[in-house]
Amino acid sequence: MPVGVLAAWKAGTFIDRAIMAFRGVRLLGAGVRDRLSLGLCVCAGLEWLPVQGYTPISEGLWPWLENLILPAVALGCVYIALIARITRAAMLEVLQQDYIRTARAKGIGQGGILFVHALKNASVPIVTVIGIGIALLIGGAVVTESVFAIPGLGRLTVDAILRRDYPLIQGLVLLFSFVYVLVNLAIDLLYTLLDPRIRY
Repeated sequence: MPVGVLAAWKAGTFIDRAIMAFRGVRLLGAGVRDRLSLGLCVCAGLEWLPVQGYTPISEGLWPWLENLILPAVALGCVYIALIARITRAAMLEVLQQDYIRTARAKGIGQGGILFVHALKNASVPIVTVIGIGIALLIGGAVVTESVFAIPGLGRLTVDAILRRDYPLIQGLVLLFSFVYVLVNLAIDLLYTLLDPRIRY
């Protein structure tokens, strides 16, 4: 989100164009296979991060984080670009409103205008995209955990499918569905906090 706010604040400048170009590069590698292949090649060739495996947090914070960096980047880079794009579009629309001009005329600083007045009013579409992204991350976790050999619910789902363990598959689908519905409910309730005009 901060990248999108910066791009909207500096709209039409070199900073905005550079951020948009970087977002475009991220969106080009939108396929899970492309992101995983790129990450595996970079980390296996340069030996910066472990490519596969999992270390429990009881063995130390850095080894635990080291094993989670590459899967997190592979899973989240497209959603970061999408959220930045939506944030920029929503902020550009809000920054042209009359109440933003009034806030500038009152002498409110740029930070107050961007983060108090503009971002709060632009946050409804941003929160919607974040909620959809969380739901899509659940599906992406199945592939990512399998590729990076991380013991989690996604890998458990794949193992259950391969073993034809139908009760476990049903339980996992029910759990994923519950989380999806819970996230959507939380987002709907968050709308009322972000925009007082929305009432249920």
